[in-house]
Amino acid sequence: MPSRKFADGEVVMGRWPGSVLYYEVQVTSYDDVAHLYTVKYKDGTELALKESDIRSQSSFKHRKSQSSSSSPSRRSSSRSRSRSRSPGRPARGRRRSASQSREHKDDKKKTIQETSLALPVLVLFKPSENNTKRYNGEPESTEKNDTSCIILEQKLKPDLEVKRVLEQYSLRSRKDDKKKEEIYSEKKTFVTVKPIEKVPTKTKELEFGGRIGTFMMMFLLPATVFYLLLMCKQDDPSLVNFPPLPALDSLWDGRVFGLYLLWFFLQAVFYLLPIGKVVEGLPLSNGRKLQYRINGFYAFILTAAAIGVLLYFQFELHYLYDHFMQFAAAAAAFSLALSIYLYVRSLKASEEELAPGGNSGYFIYDFFIGHELNPRIGSFDLKYFCELRPGLIGWVVINLAMLLAEMKIHNLSVPSLSMILVNSFQLLYVVDALWNEEAVLTTMDITHDGFGFMLAFGDLVWVPFVYSLQAFYLVGHPTAITWPVAVAITVLNCVGYYIFRSANSQKNNFRRNPADPKLANLKFIPTATGKGLLVTGWWGFVRHPNYLGDIIMALAWSLPCGFNHILPYFYVIYFICLLVHREARDEHHCKQKYGLAWGRYCQRVPYRIFPYIY
Repeated sequence: MPSRKFADGEVVMGRWPGSVLYYEVQVTSYDDVAHLYTVKYKDGTELALKESDIRSQSSFKHRKSQSSSSSPSRRSSSRSRSRSRSPGRPARGRRRSASQSREHKDDKKKTIQETSLALPVLVLFKPSENNTKRYNGEPESTEKNDTSCIILEQKLKPDLEVKRVLEQYSLRSRKDDKKKEEIYSEKKTFVTVKPIEKVPTKTKELEFGGRIGTFMMMFLLPATVFYLLLMCKQDDPSLVNFPPLPALDSLWDGRVFGLYLLWFFLQAVFYLLPIGKVVEGLPLSNGRKLQYRINGFYAFILTAAAIGVLLYFQFELHYLYDHFMQFAAAAAAFSLALSIYLYVRSLKASEEELAPGGNSGYFIYDFFIGHELNPRIGSFDLKYFCELRPGLIGWVVINLAMLLAEMKIHNLSVPSLSMILVNSFQLLYVVDALWNEEAVLTTMDITHDGFGFMLAFGDLVWVPFVYSLQAFYLVGHPTAITWPVAVAITVLNCVGYYIFRSANSQKNNFRRNPADPKLANLKFIPTATGKGLLVTGWWGFVRHPNYLGDIIMALAWSLPCGFNHILPYFYVIYFICLLVHREARDEHHCKQKYGLAWGRYCQRVPYRIFPYIY
């Protein structure tokens, strides 16, 4: 890592967040972890700035001296041209005095132009205190503002007088256009700042226990999936009743693997269809924006139509239930093969294409977290595709297969009320995710995390086979509930969904367009990145209201399974642990990203997920 460039106490020029203006600031401290400088403005405001947003004073002085030193040369060349005459021109006398008079006026105009050109530089780089206050929404000092306006009017008075005379007599110099171009080019030399080339950094802070922890999780995650599925198939799925291990050859079925590949590539075909709008994602580290086709909901409709055709031709969809373990093994094998491919191709990726959290230099860790941020084959984005399509839509298909299996095994003419509730609640969740597909582009999975074993296994195995645990449990362990209980559970799910959806909508709309008139009632804290932190609405209630809605919905999904066993509530326990981990991860990431502004936000919103509790 390169050493810090600016020392404590050094006076430098700092860029004001969200603008191109640089002001004189003093460096007070430096965060080695976040690589942010804490600087203090003349009005006492303290902000955390990146090194790329700070310039030395000498660079500005050098630019200013270069543009001002060019003026005498132009004046001398103008005088030399005015002294030269054509052969047929009279030599002396009155003509010469007129020439000198014009020369004097030209010099006066040039002096006035140079004076007016220097004024924006003073305003740009040495602002008054009330400018900073006005940016923060505080009332201005009218006394200081009036004084500065008087001084500015006095300095510009000669220039305004000359302009009035020229307009009155319709006078126009033949070199006006050229002079304007020179003035604009000189102004650009003051405003334009050459960006510093970003130096690629290695990931230093390792998550999930580092290399050893991620190595263990690559075995623990598949083992957990198969343990849960084996427990659900037992007559007594208690935690102390450990299920017998099946033979390894019984977990593999070539036909099942072929059906899984057919499913995966069918979803890929739906993804490539030229339907749905194309949108841009958030800016990458190099400023580039990737394009994404939003057609997940159309893919869901096409999948539902395909399933309907299969049922019409009497295809037994409960085949999924009979070979559920084999399908889970096929998905796990495919996710492992995909992870190997992703890591191998990431070795040829440029530094700017690597994930900020998966560039540690350790093979196991980068393989698990994901080395490349947005792996693509042409326009086919592998991470974005796997995030919503095969696993999330597959979750709904599995739930439907469990519903049909329950009806067949227990000779029911209609599904049980518990199974209907589980299917309905989780169908709403999936449809909502696909309908609001564009919102996924602002999540950390897309903007920060690489695509490796963690996301590949999570999207293709964990989501469809663990999230459908309640429906799989109800097939072997039917649970009867009354209508009043069903209504109460439905209300609980609706409350969780409302919190989840409204909180996410507030965040996504604000990220996309903070100036939207519909969001005018929302207050926020400005940050050094130019973005804002919401402190009203759901995000002023707790720091992660979307996680609160998720947990309430997860509880509503498990309640139809009754209280005979804790197994159906594994999803709730897992979800709480997952979201607490994500919350701690988000806290650390936001502290690094937003610096002092995040500390002010935490003081304003003290509760993380659960109000008045945590």
